[in-house]
Amino acid sequence: MSIETTQPWQSDSARPLSAVLRDIVSLAKPRITLMVVLTAAGGMWLAPQSLDAWTAMLMLVTTATVVASANALNCWLERDSDRLMARTRTRPLPDRRLAPNIALWFGVSLGLISVPVLTFFVNPLTGLLGAIALISYVAVYTPMKRISSVSLLVGAVPGALPPLMGWTAATNSLDAPGLVLFAILFLWQVPHFIAIAIYRQNEYEKAGLITLPTSHGLPAAKRQAVFYTGALLISSVLLFVFRTAGMFYLGTALLLGGVMLVMAIRGLREDAGPKWARKLFVTSLIYLTGLFFAFPIDAALG
Repeated sequence: MSIETTQPWQSDSARPLSAVLRDIVSLAKPRITLMVVLTAAGGMWLAPQSLDAWTAMLMLVTTATVVASANALNCWLERDSDRLMARTRTRPLPDRRLAPNIALWFGVSLGLISVPVLTFFVNPLTGLLGAIALISYVAVYTPMKRISSVSLLVGAVPGALPPLMGWTAATNSLDAPGLVLFAILFLWQVPHFIAIAIYRQNEYEKAGLITLPTSHGLPAAKRQAVFYTGALLISSVLLFVFRTAGMFYLGTALLLGGVMLVMAIRGLREDAGPKWARKLFVTSLIYLTGLFFAFPIDAALG
């Protein structure tokens, strides 16, 4: 008998409305959503054309809604495995504070609203990219996590689409700089999630999720982290090559990319384990935040 049938979930009607609403909002994973929206804003900022304030705001809000929809549906699909991991078992669904159907309808509703709005009020290309991001994350990446570690690369696709969506929202076209933004986010996610998979390896294995360290071993995972970090450093320079960003951005990209590459290389030592992986994880967050904040500073400096 499953855990879900032996442990009744708490009645939402017996809890304060504010607590229920807080749990519903948490399904959207606000911190992740905010970071994704910042990357979409970076794509719009770098585009040669500019949007009017209303359309730009609408694009960012609906992009956030697409991400929130994907996150909520991911929570619904993974509620049983989330119960087996320390970092996720206190979420509303595994902790049985919300009924699963609430998360399902919350996620579906957000998706049904956001994609048409992107399509008809921003442009069809951006709407299509939003739909691809949502469907690939929920219908392909999430179930694939139990089948193959290749899910890491599959999941990196929807994670890399928001900055490209920001670019296409302004240009209504797929251009080289926009694709470079996609590449930067795609490549960044690989060492970022390898780091998580290493220091959370036991939890992932207990939950039945297949990661690169589990399927190919720790040394192979470390080598992949170095390879993709090196490719990330090279890709980030292309925005300067295409004259989409200036000298300040170039300096920031080389500095942050170099630091992250050195941190990844340190992981090749035999004694590098979970403690190193946590450092790489934090470094990757600093890298992405610093890189995208460099865009407006670079523009202000001319």
